[in-house]
Amino acid sequence: MPDFLRLAIGTLTVVRVPAPRRVDERVARSAMLVAPFVGALLGLAAAVALDGTRFTSLGGREAVSADLLGAALALVVLAWLTRGIHLDGLADTFDGFGVKGDSDAAQQRRLEVMRRPDVGAFGVVAVVLVLLVDAAALTACALTGRGTVSVVTAAMVSRLAMTWCCTRGVPAARQDGLGRTVAGTVPVLWAAVLTLVVLEIAAGLAILDDDAVLRDVLRPRSLVWDLVLASIAGLVAGWLVRRRAVTRFGGVTGDVLGAAGEISFAATLVVAALLA
Repeated sequence: MPDFLRLAIGTLTVVRVPAPRRVDERVARSAMLVAPFVGALLGLAAAVALDGTRFTSLGGREAVSADLLGAALALVVLAWLTRGIHLDGLADTFDGFGVKGDSDAAQQRRLEVMRRPDVGAFGVVAVVLVLLVDAAALTACALTGRGTVSVVTAAMVSRLAMTWCCTRGVPAARQDGLGRTVAGTVPVLWAAVLTLVVLEIAAGLAILDDDAVLRDVLRPRSLVWDLVLASIAGLVAGWLVRRRAVTRFGGVTGDVLGAAGEISFAATLVVAALLA
């Protein structure tokens, strides 16, 4: 297995793979470029949990309760397959955001807070609210027959948001850690091309699947555009997290990548649900 796949799979999933033999800029760049496709596989696993719950609950419970249970289990699957590392990054990042002050000393305090093993009030609130939004939005998508494509798209776009956190010109906040390894490794043009590929995949998913298309055969393009718009919204949300991190921390860290991914995931699902 190439080193970049070892790095991508080993850091983005719970799957045990051999450690990379070497981690340099080329390996880090390639790992971040395949991150959206790793996200798509994670999204497929979550979709299996979502649809499996819906199918086994047919006739046994109301649609809304079955979809809510399926959405919750899909989120559990995602958390388990990622070791909860992105949720942990979300908590640490928002704890860091919560430190007041604009001085260099305040910036260092933010980074120190993020390193602590405990979770503060800002982090707890961020994780709870994001998971609530995820569950509600994914349930709404499932109720309109868009659950499968929405969760796969959101998982893919959220990892693309991490790729954008690693583009050239975005500094690392620390001189160690994952952020230092991947920060500034991805050319902006490559990230832009990858974005077009991801949007094409999202559009393809809309055409190929979901029972919403069967109920909406008179205007099948609506789902395509809805997913594309949701993907763009997710990327904008991830960009806002990155921008805030550069301002408050002086750059990105591994925690910031996780936070950008989680916020992007939630934003993608919310817009997909609102447009359904």
